[in-house]
Amino acid sequence: MGNSFGRRRRSQTPAQHNLPKPDDMPEADAEHSFKSPQIEVDPTPDQPSQRQPWRAHHVTRVPSAGLQAGSVLKRKTKKLKEIYSLGRKLGQGQFGTTHLCIEKTTSEQYACKSILKRKLTTEADVKDVRREIQIMHHLSGHPNVVSIIGAYEDAVSVHVVMELCTGGELFDRIIQKGHFTEKKAAELARVIVGVVQACHSLGVMHRDLKPENFLFVNKSEEAPLKAIDFGLSVFFQPGDVFSDVVGSPYYVAPEVLKMRYGPEADIWSAGVIIYILLSGYPPFWAETNEDIFEEVLQGVVDFESNPWPSISDSRRIL
Repeated sequence: MGNSFGRRRRSQTPAQHNLPKPDDMPEADAEHSFKSPQIEVDPTPDQPSQRQPWRAHHVTRVPSAGLQAGSVLKRKTKKLKEIYSLGRKLGQGQFGTTHLCIEKTTSEQYACKSILKRKLTTEADVKDVRREIQIMHHLSGHPNVVSIIGAYEDAVSVHVVMELCTGGELFDRIIQKGHFTEKKAAELARVIVGVVQACHSLGVMHRDLKPENFLFVNKSEEAPLKAIDFGLSVFFQPGDVFSDVVGSPYYVAPEVLKMRYGPEADIWSAGVIIYILLSGYPPFWAETNEDIFEEVLQGVVDFESNPWPSISDSRRIL
């Protein structure tokens, strides 16, 4: 969810908002927010380059996954509509649509993300879909990761059925509240850091951690928080070094922009989210994506503006 840069995006794309300066947003609102603008970048993984990481890169096009069922998942699956009824649209993205879906035998409600195969125009696109589904299965069972129910493929689309979360994005809660109390921010921070730790312990880098990619299970204040959108995630081994520039401008780690990074990139992104939970605005802000990247590389963080003077030292040390 939200907008990122990288080879491809498949999640629903929220409406764009004007970007405020931190001084203009002591309390964030829907008209002035820090949702990440979309960037089209396609560096080749693990191939260091001297080019600017935010500059567009040519990709080799291949025929799409085509109309042959099983061409993406590499296995035959049951027909989605034999098991589920599709309901209202929950979101629209670059590569497909998310609908409410209802299991016919139990009436249980889920979310179904349908990825149009004709949009998968590179081998990397197809591999990304396979890997995302594999990673979701790999993380299955974690209480703060959205559960995958099943994956299906027909001639037109790949369908990913997953747990339905109806409480909205963490991003939207931040917009509503301006910022959280230290106690609530600490609770949410423990969840976010716990997700990062769990992913890394299983050899997974999320690579696009941001408030838009955490959903509340329901609308209650105490609703569990769950990580979503593993479309840019990868498996890694200790010592692996990655060079493809992926993520979202406000949350991307300097190591990613330098095209030499590992799982520490997720830890940086988690730290940015925690800063926003406490303050209501991002630590690195500028008018353009390129300037945001420069701010990230400089790494100067403001702990002087409101509300930081009223925040305890123990929270700042985080």
